[in-house]
Amino acid sequence: MITVLVQYKLRDGTTREQARKSSEAAAPRFQGLDGLYRKCFLYQESGTGGGFYEWESREKAAAFHSEAWLDRMQEQMGSRPTVTYFETAVVVDNTKGDIQIEAAE
Repeated sequence: MITVLVQYKLRDGTTREQARKSSEAAAPRFQGLDGLYRKCFLYQESGTGGGFYEWESREKAAAFHSEAWLDRMQEQMGSRPTVTYFETAVVVDNTKGDIQIEAAE
């Protein structure tokens, strides 16, 4: 499993409510996305937005977070995101009451 942290500077003056509405509007596009287990939309009052993604593989994550995607995000959000990839070997899932041991490759 691969975890991806995406961060970008929000446009000046973006409120929590505006960010929430934008996230709600975008959320359906991520349902059923091949290889994506989970996406969390992020907001920080300091003016940072982003996403926390859990992917099946690095290949599927990299295919989604492509240069074209970065370009679209820069145009849409007003700043170019940073994308950080993490290998995820162990996940504690309290909603299921289990610990998942994944071989991150």
